[in-house]
Amino acid sequence: MIDQTALATEIKRLIKAAGPMPVWRYMELCLGHPEHGYYVTRDPLGREGDFTTSPEISQMFGELLGLWSASVWKAAGEPQALRLIEIGPGRGTMMADALRALRVLPILYQSLSVHLVEINPVLRQKQQTTLAGIRNIHWHDSFDDVPEGPAVILANEYFDVLPIHQAIKRETGWHERVIEIGASGELMFGVAADPIPGFEALLPPLVRLAPPGAVFEWRPDAEIFEIASRVRDQGGAALIIDYGHLRSDVGDTFQAIASHSYADPLQHPGRADLTAHVDFDALGRAAESVGARAHGPVTQGAFLKRLGIETRALSLMAKATAQVSEDIAGALQRLTGEGRGAMGSMFKVIGVSDPKIETLVALSDDTDRAAERRQGTNG
Repeated sequence: MIDQTALATEIKRLIKAAGPMPVWRYMELCLGHPEHGYYVTRDPLGREGDFTTSPEISQMFGELLGLWSASVWKAAGEPQALRLIEIGPGRGTMMADALRALRVLPILYQSLSVHLVEINPVLRQKQQTTLAGIRNIHWHDSFDDVPEGPAVILANEYFDVLPIHQAIKRETGWHERVIEIGASGELMFGVAADPIPGFEALLPPLVRLAPPGAVFEWRPDAEIFEIASRVRDQGGAALIIDYGHLRSDVGDTFQAIASHSYADPLQHPGRADLTAHVDFDALGRAAESVGARAHGPVTQGAFLKRLGIETRALSLMAKATAQVSEDIAGALQRLTGEGRGAMGSMFKVIGVSDPKIETLVALSDDTDRAAERRQGTNG
């Protein structure tokens, strides 16, 4: 059955007028179209939405990120004013939990100004409700609008929805993957006729060895450049948490999620979340290429355990009923464990800091990826 959503009609009109559409442009329209875009029109979170993020699973997640932010403040020399910035702050749950934890440090808490970067009017209204009563809080349409100064920047499940390019390897080279209209009028994947000029030279060595038919995904570096340049020039650090892979490699991860289940990304444009795995290796290289320092990546499970999530869970369980204790234990397993439904190994964490900050709490790199990047031996 051909989907006739308003956005599907618009996308087909654009393809008929200009030819096949690159995957990145399709993803950009599905998520950010000013009238019909998924992230402009709805609250996608929670049981009634399409997916659940870590802050919605347990208060422990945001609390620990608050304490991590305090460690950055100390590493940065305890600046008198600190911007606490969240990009894509959902319902404001994570920020509320982080700020509650930060109240144990009155000197830091009083120095904070809170900045939320949010384009979704539905979510912005919910954030205002969640964070009612918080002093010195500001909303911004873009990261550029946040005032200058030392900062801690938090981005949880933000990079995965930034539009991706996809290329498919053929005997003739790497060709961009596109969206076109099939014989029956449906949207379908296709491949650009001409290869991407000089593309092979830009690829990590491991990807160059891929066989024909392999798919490589990449995102432009603009967002990570902006974050890395900010902390390089003004001090502080950023923390990026998302699902993805530690090392650049081939693989098609473009997917749609609706009602907590996977869906066809070409069906129901604008009505499902479109995502793709984050390449943490590429993020680290990009950050260091502009003079910032990258820390990690490590798995979310390792990161949270190093921050003391197990001790925090036991503390909460000691004061809770049997049912609530069971819920806390379940949340701990989901955030740090492995296997179906667990996020501990699927999600990764990377820090980006002012180069004068040599280490960041809980982000020592067991795989020595940071050392490889700095020695120029990444592959």
